[in-house]
Amino acid sequence: MVTVAVDAGGADKGAVEVAAGAAEAVRGGQIRVLLFGDESEIGSVPQGVEVRHAPVSIAKAADPASAVRTTPQASVVQAARAVAAGEADAFVSGGSTGAALAAGVLHIRRQPGVHRPALALMVPVPGAPVLLLDVGASTEVRVERLVQHAHMGAAFGEAVFGMDRPRVALLSNGEEATRGTPEVIAAHALLAADERIHFVGNVEGVGIADGRADVIVTDGFTGNVALKLMEGVSSAVVEAIRSAATSDPRAAAGALLLRPALGGLKDQLDPEAHGGAHLLGLRKVAVVPHGRFGARGYSKAILLAAESVNSGAIERTHAALAAAGVLRGS
Repeated sequence: MVTVAVDAGGADKGAVEVAAGAAEAVRGGQIRVLLFGDESEIGSVPQGVEVRHAPVSIAKAADPASAVRTTPQASVVQAARAVAAGEADAFVSGGSTGAALAAGVLHIRRQPGVHRPALALMVPVPGAPVLLLDVGASTEVRVERLVQHAHMGAAFGEAVFGMDRPRVALLSNGEEATRGTPEVIAAHALLAADERIHFVGNVEGVGIADGRADVIVTDGFTGNVALKLMEGVSSAVVEAIRSAATSDPRAAAGALLLRPALGGLKDQLDPEAHGGAHLLGLRKVAVVPHGRFGARGYSKAILLAAESVNSGAIERTHAALAAAGVLRGS
């Protein structure tokens, strides 16, 4: 049985939504949840969910790293420490990304040889989902990080999502090897010469959604902006379809016929259906769902964390990095 430590503090929709997601996740009986949050907000929980009273949240802290160091009673800190102590196998944070990253690095700690953790998200592109990293763990970009994250994303895609020798690309402002920042150009040269990775070159922003790569690597600033843009456009498109379908009686009648197909498309585009982003590079599995997720999203995040533990994702990813010789000090 996999035990998942879940931080319920700081979720946009409140601890009660996180608790409801935990209750749904343990329904199958193969997962146990340690839920860290305010008992008065969480209320009753089913068997399989153990509430640890942690009413302090640092999700809104201006300096997450400092808050993690100085607020040991915070829910996110207690959840991360439970994983570090071996009480839980995986970490899921319902608060801010910054606090989750700081708590993960300080308590769960990075894997030996990892330069910097990366947030990796399976972007729900209909028919051609793509693993995008980094989507917000670090705004700094360095050549060695891009190269390491390329290998990390490929290994993780194989371990968790069943990708067979995934095609890896760098996100840039042109497909040519000479386009992009100096760091991207240098990383391109290194990856193109590395036979241990299936590198397909650069892709532009439009390439994220056209299926030419399975894993796309960029820095956290660019990745976060690209992700938020895609989420905004997806929401706008879904809303536009809904508005058009209810604009007059004839449109409404046609919408009834299209409802099964449109419902499936909506599910593919729904971020909650995919559970959130993996924080790669730590010694244990960590998943960061979006703060505005409801119960369904948190349930998916917990299930995703448990699946990653069962698949040996951390061990397999680290072994692949070692084999590729891209760990720090190699």
